[in-house]
Formats: sequence, structure tokens, C-alpha cells
Amino acid sequence: MIHQLEAIKERWGEVSKLIVDPDVIADMKRYVKLNKEYKDLGAIVKAYEVYANVLENIDSSKAMLEEETDPEFREMARQELDELTTKRETLESEIRIMLIPKDPEDTKNAVMEIRAGTGGDEASIFAGDLYRMYTRFCEGRGWRTELVDYTEGTSGGYKEIIFNVTGEDVYGVLKYEAGVHRVQRVPQTETQGRVHTSAATVAVLPEADEFDIELKAEDIKRDEFCSSGPGGQSVNTTYSAIRLTHLPTGIVVQCQDQKSKLKNLDKAMGVLRSRIYEMELAKRNSEIAAKRKSMVSSGDRSAKIRTYNYPQGRVTDHRINLTLYNLGAIIDGDINKIIEELQLVENAEKLKEGSLLAEN
Repeated sequence: MIHQLEAIKERWGEVSKLIVDPDVIADMKRYVKLNKEYKDLGAIVKAYEVYANVLENIDSSKAMLEEETDPEFREMARQELDELTTKRETLESEIRIMLIPKDPEDTKNAVMEIRAGTGGDEASIFAGDLYRMYTRFCEGRGWRTELVDYTEGTSGGYKEIIFNVTGEDVYGVLKYEAGVHRVQRVPQTETQGRVHTSAATVAVLPEADEFDIELKAEDIKRDEFCSSGPGGQSVNTTYSAIRLTHLPTGIVVQCQDQKSKLKNLDKAMGVLRSRIYEMELAKRNSEIAAKRKSMVSSGDRSAKIRTYNYPQGRVTDHRINLTLYNLGAIIDGDINKIIEELQLVENAEKLKEGSLLAEN
């Protein structure tokens, strides 16, 4: 591990010189990529420096134990050695996790799509609850959410809602939310107080930029129409809404949230690009899944991942058998604990996989 950390420190030094090179600064794509690498490697280098200092102090404590004859000083050295050994083990575990190769998609922004599933009006209401949960979670993280398109439910909530999330390492966090979310509660429309089960599907797409996906104008059919729903006279009476159909794949995207036709077009193009990019990722991930099956982030939209049980006030994540009895806080956006546990399990899987590869 020391050799690997030394190589990382050397590369970090190279990148620190490159990001102030005028030729690199002039190439915006390369500059952004190198800046990201500099930041990621910097965190590992900082941890390595602390680790190296601990190793040096361990050697000093061992030397003192060998050379010192005074019982009091020997006891002090022994206590210090025990503390340093514990710290070394903790740092090694943390550094091993930092050395796990990151998915390049994790740093991207995300497009989230929530769709009501089984359960009629109650499923639409639940989809609205999930949208509120995610917007509050994003708010707490300092991320920005931007509505793209929605279809309201007949009794509240949404049959479908699509929104963008912008911030740091957004996709790497929100990807764990993809799948079927199930709710068990007495619906607002239920007169006899019976508990019903409804569901909503959450899709999380890494936002693709123009470098990732090149869209040809001749492959896109564009339709303009009047927006529906709330938005005022200027929105509902002008042809500002945009519908795009990607002819080679049949993917259809629309945006009607903005008053400006150009803004709606820009948002719709972003979602279209991300959906096509997701198709390419799905092909790549299916190949990876054949070699390695993760219980955490399979990305399977049909997989039931979580249940929100209102009568018992509990939330259960079925992928890792985690049950928490703070449903109110979770539905208000406090899903940090769930995501942290999912990340821990996935990192443990990757570490185990790395160990098996090393043995072979």
C-alpha cells in the first residue's frame, strides 16, 4: 500500500503543476478533469501524510521501549504504542476505502424521475411525498433542484415528475435511490381505515454533457405545444413547451416548466442526452454485473428496495435489511443514515472483491 500511496503523491505533484499551465487552462475540458483529479488525489495524499507520521511515531515508540530502562518511561512508551497502533489500523481501513477505484459517473449531476406505480391515486400522492423528501434532502446538502416536467395526480401528488439535481458528487449519492419504493398506510381516500400498499418507481440518471453524447439534429423530431397546469397566462397560451423524439431509439422527452421556449428546449435536450447515455451505461453495467453482483446498486428499476410503513413508523431498506423507526424524519428528507449504510456495505463488497483478486 505504501508504494501505491507514494505513486499517488507523485502524480498529485504532477497535476498541481499542470493545472497552472497556460496551455492546460486554455483547454477547458482537460482543465476541469485535472482539477477534479487534483482534488481527489489531494484527499488521499493528506491521509497518507497523517499515516506516515503515525508510522514514524510507532518506530520511535518501539525504539524507546528497546533502549529505555526506566519503568515509568517504558510504560509511557507502551501506552503510546498501543494508541498509535489503533490509530494506524483505523487509518489503514480509511485509506483502503479511499483507494477503491471510483465510478467516474459518481461525480456527475443527476436527473431524477419519479413515477406512480400500483395503488391508483394513493401512488400519485406517495410519488409527491418522495419528491418532497428528495428536494429537502438535496436542500440539506446544498444541492440545487430544478423541475423539468410533471403530470399531476387526480387527488394530489404526481403521476410522473422529472427534475435535475446539481451539486458535488450528486449521482454517486442518489444512485442508491433507484428502484421501487413501497408505502403501507391508510390512504386519504380510504373511508374504512384499512391499510393499503402502494408503490412508486424512482429512476436516477447521471447527467450527460455534450462530450458524452453527440445528438444529431436529423435524429430528433421537435414538437412545440402550449403548457398545461399552473403557470399563468403567458405559459398556458404560448407555444413554449417542447417535446423531443429521438428517432433511432424512440425515446420521448418533454419540458413545459419554463416560460422560455429556449430554456425548455435546453432542459429537454439535457434529459434526452441523459436517457441515451443511461442506455449505453446499462449495456456496460450488464457486462460488469455478469462478473460481479452487488446487492446494493444493481440499478434494476423493477427491484423493490424500500418500504415505508406508516402504522409502525418504520422504514426498511430490503437490500441490506436495515430497519429504522424514524419514518417522520426520513420522509422529511433525512435519508443520510440509509445512504451511509448502503455505501458502507458496497465499499465492504468492493474491498472483499479486491482481496479475492489479489489472492488469485
